[in-house]
Amino acid sequence: MHDQRYNQRGVSAGKEDVHRAIRHLDKGLVPGSFCKVIADPLNPNSNHGLIMHADGAGTKSSLAYIYWKETGDLSVWKGIAQDALVMNTDDLLCSGCVGPMVVSSTIGRNKGLIPGEVIEALIEGTRTLAEQWLEYGIELHLAGGETADLGDLVRTVHVDTTVIARMPISEVIDNHRIAPGHWVVGFESFGQALWEDRYNGGMGSNGLTSARHDVLHADYRTRYPESFDPALPIELVYAGSRHLTDSVVVEHPYAGRQDLTVGQLLLSPTRTYLPLGIQMLRMFRPFISGMVHCSGGGQTKVLHFLQQGRVVKNNLFPIPPLFDLIQTESGTDWREMFRVFNMGHRLEMYFTDRKAAEECIALSEAHRIQARLVGLVEPSDAPEVRIEEGGRVHSYFS
Repeated sequence: MHDQRYNQRGVSAGKEDVHRAIRHLDKGLVPGSFCKVIADPLNPNSNHGLIMHADGAGTKSSLAYIYWKETGDLSVWKGIAQDALVMNTDDLLCSGCVGPMVVSSTIGRNKGLIPGEVIEALIEGTRTLAEQWLEYGIELHLAGGETADLGDLVRTVHVDTTVIARMPISEVIDNHRIAPGHWVVGFESFGQALWEDRYNGGMGSNGLTSARHDVLHADYRTRYPESFDPALPIELVYAGSRHLTDSVVVEHPYAGRQDLTVGQLLLSPTRTYLPLGIQMLRMFRPFISGMVHCSGGGQTKVLHFLQQGRVVKNNLFPIPPLFDLIQTESGTDWREMFRVFNMGHRLEMYFTDRKAAEECIALSEAHRIQARLVGLVEPSDAPEVRIEEGGRVHSYFS
């Protein structure tokens, strides 16, 4: 039932039609890489390849727009800049690339609704992040970008980023190596990492169309009609009971007890795992058979790469408060929740050696990110993800 509602809102968790459209495209030098790697056209005989990714904050910017209008808080746009950046940098991380990286941003706005101060906050947000991340060894080179006034196409604002880097082909993580007997480590998406200044709800930048319409109150339909597609069935628009300023109390071993609002929880900037990833790859690369950014497709994302085996996830994190809120408000089937949202860990790594996996978990904890062995890859006749949680079992196939 909820899957039908998701499609009626004009979005898709698995983007099956997109994957069908690109099925004949060349997969690059390492087909199992999370991001495509191509030969360096300026130095074709090199042992290095070019790796690039383009993504953005998606409809999270529409939610940020409402929050900004309600509160006047311009800092929310730095979070959107981070969303657009991390959705690229952490995809590259899953290919084994940690930089240096070249960044270009594209902002499309409706000028009548999005003034220059918002554009400035977005651009300044990216610049500030580049400075802050340099402290953790993350080298970003800002190459400018494009800001376009697209009132006929964009209802509020759309923020995208493209990131490109150069790396040794021999160091690319090839997810086609994931095989039975390999251990799966999950790294939590919620809490408060060493480089974060408050609790992170863990949403990332996927599933926001569903989350904001299922959680937020119908008041926002009439107050902000520019924030949604007018062609949507009205009963699917802001069909929840909560307001952005409603209080939510959260607790976490590393974050302590914090009093946030629903808006702050939903708009938590997408966590970057790069400060941790740099060290993990330096110490454990020989034991890593795969890395997956559980973004679009949630806990089933690995099916896009899995060649053999059944990934059994039977020791997942307890469901974080944000995802519990979304499920309660929407009544979404748990099977669909795990297909749409990351549900507690947005990065997972596959290890050939359990001892290395356990040492990596200890390293993660030192960065104030909880990690755990969430599962194991078993033999199977066909690629499969099997999730066992709360007495329920969900199986997904490619």
